[in-house]
Amino acid sequence: MNVLGTELLECSTDPLTGWFRDGSCRSDSGDRGSHTICAVMTEEFLDHQRSIGNDLTTAMPQYRFPGLQPGDRWCVTAPNWALAHQAGAAAPVVLEATNASVLSIVPLEVLEQHAVDVPPDPRVLLE
Repeated sequence: MNVLGTELLECSTDPLTGWFRDGSCRSDSGDRGSHTICAVMTEEFLDHQRSIGNDLTTAMPQYRFPGLQPGDRWCVTAPNWALAHQAGAAAPVVLEATNASVLSIVPLEVLEQHAVDVPPDPRVLLE
């Protein structure tokens, strides 16, 4: 389920995201970071993450991590997203693709403040 109480939608398959690398922000007990928020990367968010020691721009093929750029959708960890929110650098959130389990970490009202409706391929917005 997503934070709206409906079916969890896909976050991204290009780049392929998710704890299980299946495009979805699904999680299990092994996911200590809670990769449950489907966020749209911004330069500000990526810079903030790098400043707290979470470099999301450098590829790490051994973890099937391509490195991210602004506009990419990615299942980010709830605690790190919350830190970015507190610092005024939160990335936009795709609510329908954000796992309901995040609500034990980040309130829905906070996620809604950053809600964005972005198609799976944001390049269509440039057409």
